[in-house]
Amino acid sequence: MLAEIGDDRARFADARGLKAFAGSAPITRASGKKTVVTHRHIKNRRLAAVGSIWALASLRGSPGARRHFDARRAAGDWNRQAQRHLFNKFLGQLHHCLQTGQRYNEHQAFPPPLTLAA
Repeated sequence: MLAEIGDDRARFADARGLKAFAGSAPITRASGKKTVVTHRHIKNRRLAAVGSIWALASLRGSPGARRHFDARRAAGDWNRQAQRHLFNKFLGQLHHCLQTGQRYNEHQAFPPPLTLAA
């Protein structure tokens, strides 16, 4: 993944640029009364393929990613949509880690759900 992104930390000004490069950010086209949301056809295909595998593999190893994926599925997303959303979240976290020099922290990336007081 890092070989596809490159070693220039200033290459992507924000996480949205990285997500668009990877092809995980949706395209919204609005024309008058009609709005259509589609997936990107022009993207880095190797990075997009890795994203699908990354999201799928994280479901076993990361309880936070599993919670996030299950919440998206419960909200009505299809399996592929929930995977793409999880990949988007991981790309945002990767961009943050590369920009700040911090290590990935599961508890910051996916905070545990709040418990309701009685």
